Amino acid sequence: MDIARLIQSAVAPVFLLSGVAATLGVLTNRLARIVDRAHTLEQRLAGHPGGAQHLHADLAVLARRARYINVAISLCALAALLVALVVVTLFANAFLGSELALLIALLFVAAMLCLSAAFIAFFIEVRLATVALRIGSPRA
Repeated sequence: MDIARLIQSAVAPVFLLSGVAATLGVLTNRLARIVDRAHTLEQRLAGHPGGAQHLHADLAVLARRARYINVAISLCALAALLVALVVVTLFANAFLGSELALLIALLFVAAMLCLSAAFIAFFIEVRLATVALRIGSPRA
C-alpha cells in the first residue's frame, strides 16, 4: 500500500466534491430568491383579495421552479454523498486489502448520474424562469 498514490487517487474525487458543493451554493441561492419572491407575491395577494389573477399565475410558476430546484439540490447532495463514499471506499480498498474496484466504479457512476439529473432539473428551472420573464410588461 503506497499512501502517496492512494492520496493522489482521492484528489480527483475531492475536487469533484468541491465543484458539487459550489453547485449546491448556486442552487440554494436560487431557491432563496424564489422563496423571497413568493413571499412578496403572497403579501401583494393579501392586499388584493379576490383579484390579481396574474399573482396566482406567478405563484404557480414559482412553485414549479421551487420543485425543480429542490430536486436538483437533493440530487446534488446525493451526488456529493456518493463521491464521499468513493473516497472512503478507495481508502477501505487499500487498507483492507479487499478488491472493491467494482463498488468504487458503481459509486462513481451513480454520482455522475445524480449530478447529470441535477443539471437537467436545473436547466428546466432556468427555462421556466426565462419563459415566465416579462421584460417591459406591466406588473401589479
